[in-house]
Amino acid sequence: MSVALPLSSREDEPFIDARNSAGNEGSLAMDMEEGTSTSTSLGGSSRKKNSRLKCFGVDLSPDNVAVAMVYFVQGVLGLAKLAVSFYLKDDLHLDPAETAVITGFSALPWLVKPLYGFISDSIPLFGYRRRSYLVLSGLLGALSWILMATFVVSKYGAAFCILLSSFSVAFSDVVVDSMVVERARGESQSVSGSLQSLCWGSSAFGGIVSSYFSGSLVDAYGVRFVFGVTASLPLITSAVAVLVKEQRVLGPARVPNVLLGTPSFLESSKESIIQLWIAFRQPHVFLPTVFIFLWQATPHSDSAMFFFTTNKLGFTPEFLGRVKLVTSVASLAGVGLYNGFLKNVPLRKIFLATTIAGSVLGMTQVFLVTGLNRQFGMSDEWFAIGDSLILTVLSQASFMPVLVLAAKLCPEGMEATLFATLMSISNGGSVLGGLIGAGLTKVFGVTRDKFDNLATLVILCNLTSLLPLPLLRLLPRDDSDTAPKVKL
Repeated sequence: MSVALPLSSREDEPFIDARNSAGNEGSLAMDMEEGTSTSTSLGGSSRKKNSRLKCFGVDLSPDNVAVAMVYFVQGVLGLAKLAVSFYLKDDLHLDPAETAVITGFSALPWLVKPLYGFISDSIPLFGYRRRSYLVLSGLLGALSWILMATFVVSKYGAAFCILLSSFSVAFSDVVVDSMVVERARGESQSVSGSLQSLCWGSSAFGGIVSSYFSGSLVDAYGVRFVFGVTASLPLITSAVAVLVKEQRVLGPARVPNVLLGTPSFLESSKESIIQLWIAFRQPHVFLPTVFIFLWQATPHSDSAMFFFTTNKLGFTPEFLGRVKLVTSVASLAGVGLYNGFLKNVPLRKIFLATTIAGSVLGMTQVFLVTGLNRQFGMSDEWFAIGDSLILTVLSQASFMPVLVLAAKLCPEGMEATLFATLMSISNGGSVLGGLIGAGLTKVFGVTRDKFDNLATLVILCNLTSLLPLPLLRLLPRDDSDTAPKVKL
């Protein structure tokens, strides 16, 4: 099993986690500085500020809090993750392969993130490029969960609502990513790493908040109730948009009903596409992107394992909520591990070590499938918790440098567009891996009550995670803090 994160967990990951959940406890290092101090803003610039709370070395100004809260919402939306899984399995009676396909297609909105970046960069909505889109994203997300709680009764309706929720999270993700990238440009790898640590730490903390209750609420009140509660969470994104520091665009550009057919818009679109192509085709951008795509595209067996643990081993929603709590804590620990020890370690070394370790440790799932863990005196429950914890720490720590590298490659003026392009390609690899996993699940005959070949499926998926390693040379050798500049 590859330790690469799926789509985003914030989940750059739709709320359904196809590869492994990123979650954890760890070091949400917060310092109170009194008097005047030199500190790092969200933009990474060093300047004197009065006493201010800090998190991961980043000042928690109102603007920074807004960004962190959007990421927090992306994590806390995991409240509905188990409810969706049980709804697809028990209410709609889908098999593992069908569930994996819906999971894969739920990531489609994350594959066109460059479009959202272009819209956000080029078309101010009511005079704002960031605020307005955050408000709209939150409202759409709330609508999707209201529909899930009330009207949805088929797999097609569920797929539509999941897509709508995924779209709202993906769009808000692009907006806040662009804000982070704007401020990280030209800064050292250490500073960029701190910014990404703040973002992903907030997402992981949101996962911790929601994880335990995600299972107990399903047990006590049912999936519809959980969907209804979840509907209120995206509204936080709409509310914190007022904290974003942004100059209102003056003149005709502030009109929301932009005429897409006007010559000026078409000319702007053409110029943006040309700039994107020029930036993307440069070797130090293109080659690492190829590696990341292949790294994410290895298959996984998560859907099959979910059916095995619930139908065969009898894991309850409440227990799976506790597992999710552990993985949320582990994800935050992974962020802390990267922020504290790995920010200055070359990318090649991080990917090599975490991929090999993840593949080896992923084989331990075979113990759970075959029952070997019980022969060593370890119950299925404790074994599942320990396995999830270790793999999630590795997963999060290995994915952080991907974000740092992508942010440092983005040129001024098209931060949202290029960063979204790089992340969409990564997400595309994860979707492909999920669909390949679904196909293999079908080929090996794993169903909702037949698991004879599940161990073989797990072994194959873990071995394929090693296939991208010979391509590590595509990643930059440069270990310095200065990233290569993109010339437009």
